[in-house]
Amino acid sequence: MVNLRKIKAIAEREFADIVVSARLIDAKVRVILCDTSYVDFWWSLELPGRFAYHWQRKHVDGTIYRHDNAPHTVWAHIPTFPHHYHQGSEGNVVASFLPTDPEAAVREFLGFARQILSEREKGGPT
Repeated sequence: MVNLRKIKAIAEREFADIVVSARLIDAKVRVILCDTSYVDFWWSLELPGRFAYHWQRKHVDGTIYRHDNAPHTVWAHIPTFPHHYHQGSEGNVVASFLPTDPEAAVREFLGFARQILSEREKGGPT
């Protein structure tokens, strides 16, 4: 079982420059970011190993970013199936190379968010 309190602490302490708040909701940690977007880190209580890391930005710029391992057959051609990455939209799906360790994956995902937020703050690509 994933230690949700530790995941919450990683978000709050290691990413304090972009994280406004983090809270536990059932089997997930919801992280509110400095641009009003949020990230849900979720692990199934019923299906061991099932997860989704979802960054909801539709209200900010119309995008979503999600790494998950739901075995949707439409993504069976992805080399890392069932692991896959929704890159900017639900339909733009590519291979996911996040670490399998939840803590390492959370760090990498929030590092990605930090990079995107930093680029946008500097007027970089959207």
